[in-house]
Amino acid sequence: MEKKKIANLDMKQYGMFLALVAIYLIFAILTGGANTSPANINNLVMQNGYVVILAVGMLLCVLTGNIDLGVGSVVAVTGAAAGIILVDYKMNMWVAILIALLIGLATGVFAGAFIAYLGIPPFVVTLATMLMGRGLTYTLLQAQTKGPLPDNFVFVGAGFLPTMKVGGIDLVSIIVAIIATIAVILSELKSIKTKKKYGFALNPTWQIVLKDAVLLFIIWFFFYKLACWNGLPFVLLLMAILVAIYAFITSQTVAGRQIYALGGNRKAAQLSGINTNKVFFWVYVNMGVLSAIAGIVLAARNASATPKAGDGFEMDAIASCYIGGAAVAGGAGTILGAVVGAFVMGILNNGMSLCGLTTDIQKIVKGAVLLGAVTMDVLSKRKKG
Repeated sequence: MEKKKIANLDMKQYGMFLALVAIYLIFAILTGGANTSPANINNLVMQNGYVVILAVGMLLCVLTGNIDLGVGSVVAVTGAAAGIILVDYKMNMWVAILIALLIGLATGVFAGAFIAYLGIPPFVVTLATMLMGRGLTYTLLQAQTKGPLPDNFVFVGAGFLPTMKVGGIDLVSIIVAIIATIAVILSELKSIKTKKKYGFALNPTWQIVLKDAVLLFIIWFFFYKLACWNGLPFVLLLMAILVAIYAFITSQTVAGRQIYALGGNRKAAQLSGINTNKVFFWVYVNMGVLSAIAGIVLAARNASATPKAGDGFEMDAIASCYIGGAAVAGGAGTILGAVVGAFVMGILNNGMSLCGLTTDIQKIVKGAVLLGAVTMDVLSKRKKG
């Protein structure tokens, strides 16, 4: 019985990695390997950088048992503001970035105040910010595209880190892959040591080896393909920093534990002394800032600011969290899961585009995947109950 329980636990924790690999392999077959090219791997990173950034912030909202529908509009309005400052006023790139971040911060404070201190449901507040943000974007841009943006700004979303190529292979990417490999092995050894120390049940050796082998294969495949192209995209570094910061916050800090407690049981959290209003407030302020960062990255990637920017991004961010294992009711989910979920969505978008499927069919498939992930979460909880 104990071994069966451990196996189920592993499937819950690592099933998303298996799903990621399976979906990628399916599209590799359907596209004749087109999605495995170095250029396409690079596109996957750049096209999904802003989705990953939004998913990281959205996870905190989902952990409280809520969502933020306004993120796509905040992406649009912050990108529009940056574009206007750069193109019309010819101001410094850092001024544009700062103002965009301040707009995102102000949006988060606005939503957080209504949610935390006036008690307005997050769904209603963020629906309002979605509508107002989109209208403000069209007003600022007057329904026109603003561009082209300066090269130093474009670097944020489309630039690459310095390379050191030997025989067409970027050694910097290979070095990063080696560091990641060492980190995975050391993390696994630390986990085993901790379990032994506290008398926790250990997973079978074959499971550990298989899990790490799959993970290391993904790492090396990914970085080798980037090494064969132009090296590491700058947006990948930005994503890595944000993921590391928020993974630490959610797993190692009091603030992170308070979010999980709030999502698990708000009344119990209040009785334990947690200021739930404060937690709600900073979660949505944080979402506003991360939406601004995503808006900057998207505008830089496109080298322009457009009124339609960020359209539907809130759906991709929300879906990423649920596909990555976050609980619908809140209180359960991880940053890594949200990132994997974001890349599942990215691989679906990319693979279906390479297969020639229309955007209408793509939406149907993504909707079905989201419904399946949520259904599995709900049914698994009913079985436990």
